[in-house]
Amino acid sequence: MNIFGIGIDNLSRAEVVERIRVWLNGNGFHRIATAGPEFLLLATKNRAFRGALEAADLRVADGVGLYLPFFLAGESLTERVTGADLLPEIFKLAEARQLTISLMLDPGGLSSYELVKKALLAQYPDLSVAKFAPEYLAGSAPIPYHIVFCNYGAPLQEIILAGLREKPGSIRLAMGVGGAFDFLTGRIPRAPKWLRSLGLEWVWRLYQQPKRWRRIWSAVVVFPWKVLSQK
Repeated sequence: MNIFGIGIDNLSRAEVVERIRVWLNGNGFHRIATAGPEFLLLATKNRAFRGALEAADLRVADGVGLYLPFFLAGESLTERVTGADLLPEIFKLAEARQLTISLMLDPGGLSSYELVKKALLAQYPDLSVAKFAPEYLAGSAPIPYHIVFCNYGAPLQEIILAGLREKPGSIRLAMGVGGAFDFLTGRIPRAPKWLRSLGLEWVWRLYQQPKRWRRIWSAVVVFPWKVLSQK
């Protein structure tokens, strides 16, 4: 399914997790982009970001707004697949396979490396967690981590992670996670499951973080308007 010319993989969460399981059993580099409405809108204006999205091995539908373009095209979106929902599955797979997870965290973010690592080890005590060393981005030394998560937000996280394909080292999976680690550490409470099931998680996020109103406006108002106008 193409939205603004960008392909979205219509997979269930179980299918995505199975794809990840196969990747982690191998040695090649793979990347997942969780594409929500605001991501797709930004990609229409930012060429580098668009290229990074298109270069991902999977672009999963992370946003209730994506049901609309699928519906208008006469198709049915199987399931909304969020980064926050994929993370626990990846953590369990990494722990069982003794793979190292590396965290590339925004230094100005709400959750520090220490907080995230503490929260992870509380739930997955045998998980190997490392802080991504910045010198690997500029240097030629092979990257020793198996899984890399980046929370820099769009467009930077996707552009940085796309660049790792050229010097992957041991990386088998890379994924941008936005604010998902803030849910993990409890710095930002996630919306109740019933609210998420109704597609109203954005209401909760707006209440929790009013400064996000521009992003929410783009996802809830601008995106459907642009989709309908193109239709």
